[in-house]
Amino acid sequence: MTAPSATHPLDWIVTDGRTPYAGALEAMEAHVAAIRAGTAAERVWLVEHDPTYTAGTSARPEDLRDSRFPVFAAGRGGQWTYHGPGQRTGYVMLDLNHAHGSVPPRDIRAYVHGLEEWLIRALDRFNIRAERREGRVGLWVANRAAGTEDKIAAIGVRVTRWVTWHGIALNVDPDLSHFGGIVPCGIAEHGVTSLHAQGVPATMDEADAALQGAWTEVFG
Repeated sequence: MTAPSATHPLDWIVTDGRTPYAGALEAMEAHVAAIRAGTAAERVWLVEHDPTYTAGTSARPEDLRDSRFPVFAAGRGGQWTYHGPGQRTGYVMLDLNHAHGSVPPRDIRAYVHGLEEWLIRALDRFNIRAERREGRVGLWVANRAAGTEDKIAAIGVRVTRWVTWHGIALNVDPDLSHFGGIVPCGIAEHGVTSLHAQGVPATMDEADAALQGAWTEVFG
């Protein structure tokens, strides 16, 4: 299903079913080249993958504990990430030569902060308080009574000649045991969680609506 939104000055695309990870990489690379050439619009592409482990440029071999699923070199920043059913992966392709809402031109740090803010605002629609942590990539949900916190969303980006690709992964209702094959983002001392694990039985369509609704609040 392709669902461009009239309220966004970019293509907003949702692909039903499972998108092969290798195919997603090829499609992103081609679209990023077209954006640089001025022949394509910026794009947010929401997909769902079959169970897959992906290695960022900082991934350590020893953090792949069990290669039970296909493994791909992603080419993005960061370490190991899991993608799979029940997780919404958002690939964001923007030209950072231009400002986007609160994100000024050619400011990668501000762009990553914007992705975090986008997720924070989307999750707030479900009354989930997601938080940043200094020195840790992604968004976290704290259980202050138990003194624990778990990761609910991952972020990994790549920027080619100021055009972004890769993006975010939001745990809606994945099989959380699948994360056990890796050390997610190199952080072994904390776990992972999801909307459903937090007691929010959201559908993927509802998660998509929250992401789209929060987008303009951050990126304009």
